Amino acid sequence: MLTQHTSTCGKSTGTSTGARPGRPSCSLTQRHLQRGWFSRTPLHCPHRILSSSQAGCRLCSGKKRQYSASVRASSAAGAADLPAPRENLGDRIGAFRNAFWKFLRPHTIRGTILGSCAVTARVLLECSEYIDWGLAPRAALGVLALLCGNGYIVGINQIYDVDIDTINKPFLPVAAGELRPALAWVLVVGLAAGGLALTAANFGRTITLLYSLGLFLGTVYSVPPFRLKRFAVAAFLIIATVRGFLLNFGVFTAVRAALGAPFVWSPAIIFITCFVTVFATVIAITKDLPDMEGDLKYKIDTFATRLGTKNLARLGTALLVANYVGAVVTALRMPHAFRVPLMVGAHAVLALNIILETRRLESQQHSQLAIRQYYQAIWRLFYIEYCLLPFL
Repeated sequence: MLTQHTSTCGKSTGTSTGARPGRPSCSLTQRHLQRGWFSRTPLHCPHRILSSSQAGCRLCSGKKRQYSASVRASSAAGAADLPAPRENLGDRIGAFRNAFWKFLRPHTIRGTILGSCAVTARVLLECSEYIDWGLAPRAALGVLALLCGNGYIVGINQIYDVDIDTINKPFLPVAAGELRPALAWVLVVGLAAGGLALTAANFGRTITLLYSLGLFLGTVYSVPPFRLKRFAVAAFLIIATVRGFLLNFGVFTAVRAALGAPFVWSPAIIFITCFVTVFATVIAITKDLPDMEGDLKYKIDTFATRLGTKNLARLGTALLVANYVGAVVTALRMPHAFRVPLMVGAHAVLALNIILETRRLESQQHSQLAIRQYYQAIWRLFYIEYCLLPFL
């Protein structure tokens, strides 16, 4: 088509037999088309300036459709040949930061920070005579070590779940291609090594062993040939142990040891350890509610695939309500250890809240959006419990 047009609008110098003498040619050349000029600027013709909607001149108006098609095709080819714009360093750093934050699973990070800070605050209130603010940097290193362990556990799970996550959680950075698997491996190995080094250097043998146990459980949860997440009971036991027992008991033991206070069981710490263990069990069994499609495809055995969405949501709600009732009974039976009005009132309100969330889930026919909102509501209640701990 380009040749056909050129012969119509050629110069009178003999480049075309069909050109009128003295009439200059259009400045349309193969070189211009390949550069993609016409995708960005009006079409220039010596007879007049042509907009993209006027692709032709008085000499070539009869070729208008053929000419426009030629320009579009050539412009597309030229644009494809242009190099992609380079990202500057700031953009690349920003993209990595966002991907890394998603890789850490922010809702679990918030739970770890709140849990460790709440338990620490409770110990400080009970052992105020031992407080030494010079230990604050050491406490910060302890929280950092916990975050490293948290990042390792959720990160290794994403590496081995990448195929399932392309269906269940395509927004996660490894599944979405925002983090290459090789880089994800570098991150999880660095997080595990860094967390273990911080713990060993600052918190002694007992805490280091507890920390190592947490890393081990997180590994066998996700990594073949163990991959215990395939089995519903084993999966919830691991999550309940790490999130419920190891976090609370480990932080409690580490803080008292750092303060130099003798080890004495605290009713509040016993309560929160038991309460959060049950709560973590609920999180463990309901976390797969939004993921049934991928779990069924890859034959992952979960309570969601066994019981179905409706039955599992009701089971999770029943366990949480029982947990809240247990908190009320504990306060009434141990008025010397807890602030009864706060303990009873707060947990009654929270129990009502999860019941209402369940009713909303059922009223929305267990849609995918409603399921995610229900699961997020469970995590909000989890955060609230830790916020209450220093004041109970």
